[in-house]
Amino acid sequence: MLGITNLQGLTRELSLYLESQVRVGLFGSGVGLSLVLGFGAAYACYYLSVIAKKPQLVTGGEALCRFLKQHCPAVTETYYPTLWCWEGRAQTLLRPFITVKPLVHYNKCVVFNNRGVAGEDLLTPRTYCASNTEDLETVIQHVHTLYPEAPLTAAGVSMGGMLLLNYLGTTGSQTPLLGAAVFSAGWEVFESATVLEKPLNWILFNYYLTTCLQASIMRHRSVLEKQFDIDYVMKAKSIREFDTRFTSVMFGYPTNDHYYKDASPCHRVKSIEIPVLCLNAIDDVFSPGHAIPAENAKQNPNVALVLTAYGGHIGFLEGIWPRQQTYMDRIFKQFVQAIFEHGSELSSM
Repeated sequence: MLGITNLQGLTRELSLYLESQVRVGLFGSGVGLSLVLGFGAAYACYYLSVIAKKPQLVTGGEALCRFLKQHCPAVTETYYPTLWCWEGRAQTLLRPFITVKPLVHYNKCVVFNNRGVAGEDLLTPRTYCASNTEDLETVIQHVHTLYPEAPLTAAGVSMGGMLLLNYLGTTGSQTPLLGAAVFSAGWEVFESATVLEKPLNWILFNYYLTTCLQASIMRHRSVLEKQFDIDYVMKAKSIREFDTRFTSVMFGYPTNDHYYKDASPCHRVKSIEIPVLCLNAIDDVFSPGHAIPAENAKQNPNVALVLTAYGGHIGFLEGIWPRQQTYMDRIFKQFVQAIFEHGSELSSM
């Protein structure tokens, strides 16, 4: 509060100075500089008092809370979104163009790609969805079989986070994972679809993503058209329409509503039995803040939600020119390192 108070005082002083300069005359009086300084001080005051805030740490476990505060300090630090790009949609759109891929050295890492999304040809008429975790379970079990003594963690982003949460909620204590990190997961699919169908969000995100899904279908048309009406799928104008015409049909759901309910991780939070850190921004249009299951998280000592006021969808840009790591990157690095190096401290959970 000291910094904010000082800025407010500076703003008042600049206003008084501006008034005196106006009496002297606009030209040659330094009014232009005063306007710039006054606006800058006012914006800085607004930014520090409204935009830059500490994230909310929501968890039902005191042990997990202490663990995170000690070994993952970023969860308690004030998140300073990029001064000129803090709004959720802007962060979501600009992050891919602004940030650079960090140089990361892995000892051992396995990347799980969903069927048909990494350039491979489909061998069977089946792709993927947010509710079906069979492929993910197979991959994790395969890695564990190859390296039974190796400690395993997993991280999922966006839909990958939904898959990971649904997997953990289904397997419970039977998973070989020691912990997991999830970023910008959509918790309640009905709410996500509704928000994405608002006019501006449909223009910025929904329509484009729908065309991307359709392009993937067209790439594998020769395999898929044996069981699906591809021309009908290609007429979809939104993600919900695409899922109604293709995804829910492929995975045997009687309606798309049945699929969306099954795909929503909010229903499985209480069944997660390993430490999981979930980072979400309240202004994420793909996972609206009102649909984040904070109350369910409070009832599970294994789950911790880190909620920032701003950050968008997989945005979390910070700094004047956010070319390097994001707030999300720092959370990921600290949490995974903590699980590997200090995970034994959570054995009492």
